[in-house]
Amino acid sequence: MSAAVLGRSRALRRTALVALLLLPVSLVNCVGFLAPVVNLLSFSFREVQASGAMTGGSSFASWLSVATDPYYIELLVNSVVVSLEITVLTLLASYPIALYVHRSRGSWRTFLMMLCVTPLLTSAVVRTYGWIVLLLDDGVVNHALIAAGLPGPFRLVYNVTGVITGLVEILMPYMILSLLAGFGKLDARVEEAALSLGATPLRSFVFVVLPLSMPGIALGSLLCFVIAISSFITPKLLGGGRVFLLATEIYDQAMVTLNWPLASSLSILILLIFGAALLLYSRAMKAIG
Repeated sequence: MSAAVLGRSRALRRTALVALLLLPVSLVNCVGFLAPVVNLLSFSFREVQASGAMTGGSSFASWLSVATDPYYIELLVNSVVVSLEITVLTLLASYPIALYVHRSRGSWRTFLMMLCVTPLLTSAVVRTYGWIVLLLDDGVVNHALIAAGLPGPFRLVYNVTGVITGLVEILMPYMILSLLAGFGKLDARVEEAALSLGATPLRSFVFVVLPLSMPGIALGSLLCFVIAISSFITPKLLGGGRVFLLATEIYDQAMVTLNWPLASSLSILILLIFGAALLLYSRAMKAIG
């Protein structure tokens, strides 16, 4: 047997082994993800009666409504804008904490890591109800602001402010963990070298620390944006039914008005936004190098 034939035989065996190892996870993805998405896509083209009953016919009415109705266009824009605001605020609140934890050592670092992870052990519903208590007109936050001499009470809940506040706190652990994972390239000796060459601490942070932490920033931003735009419980509770986002609209269309084709179309729209976010993330990572 020639060397070329032997090499092809070994390559085929390796390919077969890889395919065999990937078969279980491929089956799980097909059953748990692809099949439901295909079913959801087929639902979006179903015809629905006023009672909510779906007929056997096909219709583009739900997609035309999503594409042409100003309400759904505004809903899409508001959802993306609010999610971006949440992502930026979460990054600003989490970056100093993550950097401090990264530079800590020993048991103190372990303790800080525990504090960062502990909120994930509590249900988002419980934390959301906690924020409702804190942000009410006669809540702790308003009492503190009034005691500080500010005119009040302030409307901090059952509006966009309450939704953003609650989601920022809920998403901070995800952002902190992502930043810590991205701080692997951050070597303290590089920052020390910049300072020894005459750079100010601010200049060192802007031109050394921040660029090296960009992979963590990109990962955390992607994760928080995806979770924020698909969140339902927190916007529903802290928004008090007055904040309309894609996730809350999907619930209303599916469970209240029983318009499953429209709910399916909005769900596919969220998946398309996820895909666009992943594409931007991959391009950002290539740019970062």
